[in-house]
Amino acid sequence: MTKASELREMNDEQLSFALQETQKELFQLRFQAATERLDAPSNIKRLRREIARIQTIRRERELSQQNNA
Repeated sequence: MTKASELREMNDEQLSFALQETQKELFQLRFQAATERLDAPSNIKRLRREIARIQTIRRERELSQQNNA
């Protein structure tokens, strides 16, 4: 799990890549859960929170750019 401070240090491209990778991993975990092969169900919650963190940081940057313009 990456911390919000670590995510804030990333540029926009890195954040987009991290979001895509996290979403792919979440999809795979959900697929495993559907086929009853999931080892740690807590990982789904962890990934959902990480996706939310990334989206929040992206939104903060978007709002700050609007305010500066």
